[in-house]
Amino acid sequence: MRCRYCGQRIPEGELYCRHCGKEVRIVPDYNPLDDMLTAQIKGAIDGDEDIYNDSYTTRSTRNRNNRNAGRTPGAAGNTSSRNRNTSHNGGRQMSEEERRRRNRERARQKARRKKKKKRALLLALFLLLIIAVVGVFAYLTSYIGAVNKGNRALGRNDYTTAEDSFRNALAKDDTRPEAYTGLSKVYQAQDNADKAERLFTSALKKQGENIELYRACIKFYIRSDQKEKIPELLDEADSSISDALPEYIVKTPKFSLDDGEDYDDVQQLKLTAASGCKIYYTKNKKKPTTGSRKYTGPIQIEEGDTTIYAIAVNKAGIPSLPVRKSYTVELPIEDAPAVSPSTGQYSSAQEIEIKVPDGYTAYYTTDKSEPTTSSTKYTGPVEMPEGETIFKAVLVNAKGRVSGITTRNYVLN
Repeated sequence: MRCRYCGQRIPEGELYCRHCGKEVRIVPDYNPLDDMLTAQIKGAIDGDEDIYNDSYTTRSTRNRNNRNAGRTPGAAGNTSSRNRNTSHNGGRQMSEEERRRRNRERARQKARRKKKKKRALLLALFLLLIIAVVGVFAYLTSYIGAVNKGNRALGRNDYTTAEDSFRNALAKDDTRPEAYTGLSKVYQAQDNADKAERLFTSALKKQGENIELYRACIKFYIRSDQKEKIPELLDEADSSISDALPEYIVKTPKFSLDDGEDYDDVQQLKLTAASGCKIYYTKNKKKPTTGSRKYTGPIQIEEGDTTIYAIAVNKAGIPSLPVRKSYTVELPIEDAPAVSPSTGQYSSAQEIEIKVPDGYTAYYTTDKSEPTTSSTKYTGPVEMPEGETIFKAVLVNAKGRVSGITTRNYVLN
């Protein structure tokens, strides 16, 4: 017989090839090793190794009967054949016993490996449990654990526990914004927004480059409806902070008139802002808010001094810094008033008249003194007094500006 794997000759009765070590298949259409392994595994699982022995014995007997079924008994040939079969079966029986012993040993080794794996699995689970416990403890004593505890307490209105938890988190790390935000919410819930603001401003004095802390402070201003403080906060911050928070930077409105010169006529002031922004302004020297007058068209700058405060507000309600500009308009004053009749001697009484332009009021004196707004107000023609009279008149506009003085010398005989 030759090995079906390497082709080398195999002596009669050998079950393994000495050259390649492969097992010899005596019956091509049946492999007893499959049944043996199946029976062994099943026996190891069920705890009954006899199943393997019974299964193998039954299969082995059936195969021998099948091989001998077609043989015809003869004289010398049959005797020789039986001798060979006896020798072959004897060697086979010994090989099968050895195989069964070997398979039983394999089953025991497999059971030991299974038990070892089970112990390893239990050890791994135990280690995982220890790691989980350590992880939970580490989390509970960490910054995030303290912050989450504070947020849960805040959610159930337990402000004392919430404040303690957030302060505990700050003690662990005072550079992160979550604890400041949580603590500010505690103060807001207790109607103490000023304390919440001081919390942020105090921290920012020490951490002037902490962008996330600035962001948290801005969100506090938005949450507490104090958006007008955002531009002031960023205006005082380093330029790197403003560059990092462009969404909160709103450009100031532009004025069409400069405030470095005086105007001699009423002016129309136009304000413009970035796209999507609205403009609010005041004319009473007070800083504007979103509750101030909304810009809808040119603002008329009247005679005199006018101060305009204006802000631009973006779609998110974030305002710009306020811009203040003052204007002075001085209308040309009338020359000295026209007074009739002219200076001279008169033999009969005359009426003295002053020509008063629109927007002006006339004042006069007859005792040689300079007329002012405290002098006699002109309301109509004045009868010329007897004797010599020095008549002086002046015009005053609505802004109190005074014209030149007109003087007349009358003599009535």
